[in-house]
Amino acid sequence: MLVSAKTHNCFFLYFAAKVSRRSSLKPYITKENPTRMTSSHTDCHYCLQSLRGKKYTLREENAYCVRCYDSLFANPCEECKQPIGCDSKDLAYKGRHWHERCFKCAKCSRSLVEKPFAAKDELLLCTECYSDEYSSKCFHCQKTIMPGSRKTEFKGSSWHESCFVCQYCRQPLGTKPLITKDNENYCVPCFEKQFAHHCYSCKKVITSGGVTYRDQPWHKECFVCAGCKTQLSGQRFISKDENPYCVDCFSNLYAKKCAACKKPITALGSAKFVSFEERQWHGECFNCTKCSISLVGRGFLTWQDGVFCHECGSAS
Repeated sequence: MLVSAKTHNCFFLYFAAKVSRRSSLKPYITKENPTRMTSSHTDCHYCLQSLRGKKYTLREENAYCVRCYDSLFANPCEECKQPIGCDSKDLAYKGRHWHERCFKCAKCSRSLVEKPFAAKDELLLCTECYSDEYSSKCFHCQKTIMPGSRKTEFKGSSWHESCFVCQYCRQPLGTKPLITKDNENYCVPCFEKQFAHHCYSCKKVITSGGVTYRDQPWHKECFVCAGCKTQLSGQRFISKDENPYCVDCFSNLYAKKCAACKKPITALGSAKFVSFEERQWHGECFNCTKCSISLVGRGFLTWQDGVFCHECGSAS
């Protein structure tokens, strides 16, 4: 049977975290020289404490001491729950934030900074841990199908796209029609070349099913009665001169008629018939003409067109 496989991307893909750098929030150190400071930057905008000689940051043209800025604006780290201060890198992914030191695999704790990773149930995992836990294995090579790579699904199993190939020509099958034999997959041309039988009637390839008659393969649709052309697959038929006939055609064309009931004698299956001189009878019709007792296996007498048991024949 011709089938095809489905190719698609893995559900979970690699992600790369975005490092948020506050270009406008660099710490500044005030100078004692008042000529180098504006009046709006001499005090913290929130706590109003002097910023002279201290670090501060700017947000929307307002100056904040480091403590006020962190308490007001710093994002909490997803891992340690502590604020990510203005002098730290803020790594963000889907609205969540981490310190650089806290951005690590939930299973093996290795850093994920500037590395690909996968997300599963709100957890961040390195590619190795994600693959060990959740990735499917290739049916052919039994190696992990890495997140982000393309895979093929066929008959409930997953394959690397590069492993899902024709067993004979080794060309990728992708979503092309294919035929499976002995758990191996073949493209249609290779299967026909290697294994397929050719129909005795039409000489074309038999890709599935088929009928064997006199040790020759036939398409089901080609195996028909030599008389009426009715398909014979799954039907009773009789052979005559190497040609198959349905029961009706054989009976009409070739079968002898029972001397008693006048119906055709097909000898189909295990049916028995009796032949005497130029006449034939169905086994169940070979009875005494007078008393109707069966004459099968018994002696009988003939007179004109009738057959008689010894008792009836002697009395006649």
